[in-house]
Amino acid sequence: MLFQYLFRTLMKNPPLVALFLMLFGTTAFTQSNVIKVKSCEDALISHQVDSLKNLFSSDGFVLMKEASITMESEFEMPVIVPLNQGSLYQFVFIGDYTSRLYEVRMFDWNEKQVVFQQKRWGDVDGNIISYPYRPQFSEFHMMKPVQVNKQKKKNLCGYVMMFKKVK
Repeated sequence: MLFQYLFRTLMKNPPLVALFLMLFGTTAFTQSNVIKVKSCEDALISHQVDSLKNLFSSDGFVLMKEASITMESEFEMPVIVPLNQGSLYQFVFIGDYTSRLYEVRMFDWNEKQVVFQQKRWGDVDGNIISYPYRPQFSEFHMMKPVQVNKQKKKNLCGYVMMFKKVK
């Protein structure tokens, strides 16, 4: 009964049909393509995070954003951040200590690569990539960390932080 009423009402009003299809069509489409970011827990990474927070705060930086993220080996995890022209930022990515390769690329709004850093498992600072960045324009930037794991794990822990110099 309700279905028949809705059907007759929609058929009498073509613009309403178009709106109905747009709403339900895009909702169904967007739900199937959503990347869900899940946090993770890793005692070693938590210890490294605490140490780096202390280090950068003593250098006059303030933590602006941070997130623990569950990653899959060889897949980038895009992180979009708004940056202000002329400000000094410090970005940090910490990967799972069992991975053998860690990489971060950063792109500006025009999709121009502005940062590329890569570390390997045997490097002195191992699973941590940290770099300063001073944007030339106030705009969104995209940081894309990736890690490659020996066992091609799907639930790798990663951590990203963004600091801003205030002193």
